Amino acid sequence: MATAGGGAGKLKLLGAWPSPFVNRVRVALHLKGLEYENVEEDLTNKSDLLLASNPVHKKVPVLLHGDRPVSESLVIVEYLDDAFPGAGQALLPADPYERAVARFWAAYVDGKLHGMMVKAILGATEEERAAATADALAAMDTLEGAFAECSGGKEFFAGDAPGYLDVALGGFIGWLRAWDKVGGVKLLDAGRIPRLAAWADRFAALDVAKEVIPDPDHIAEFGKVLQARSAAAAAGN
Repeated sequence: MATAGGGAGKLKLLGAWPSPFVNRVRVALHLKGLEYENVEEDLTNKSDLLLASNPVHKKVPVLLHGDRPVSESLVIVEYLDDAFPGAGQALLPADPYERAVARFWAAYVDGKLHGMMVKAILGATEEERAAATADALAAMDTLEGAFAECSGGKEFFAGDAPGYLDVALGGFIGWLRAWDKVGGVKLLDAGRIPRLAAWADRFAALDVAKEVIPDPDHIAEFGKVLQARSAAAAAGN
């Protein structure tokens, strides 16, 4: 792997293994061929370094480039392209319109799909969870269409090789594969969304993804812990 350049020092990533946002950054770092130190945070007892590095949101991931912190996963992915233009492959398309399209769909993943996934397992009522599950399935249907549009019939959203949007959604693959055990519904259903399901298999088979994407069984166990905590908190109110 390449070492960090630009005179800003080494790369250190503050993260947590179940986080799809952390995992997308790790995949991006691997695609760029960049060496970094992976620091696992205890999110129930956040480190002083994390709180000082991201005082606004107090969340992972945070990338430290030397002593300079960069927060928010998609911002970090773009930063890696800008700060290390000669390392590995470019993640964002060169064409301005294609860059805009990739950013639009990445924002859709975070704003729509992720939001519905959270509500589907942590919603306060059965009705809320059911409605969110239906919305999550609809979001996957929409992303099936986005893949057909963006890929141009090739293997990845970005074409022949994974790029920005592949990384953005790819960080969620561990959760998507575990969803039948966590949310009771199969989100990556090859019968419903064949293109997206096949894409997920290809992405997960990449060496850079194998090193990062959590095992679905481990994700399912973690998801059940989150559900238990949410239920206990609701019962205490």
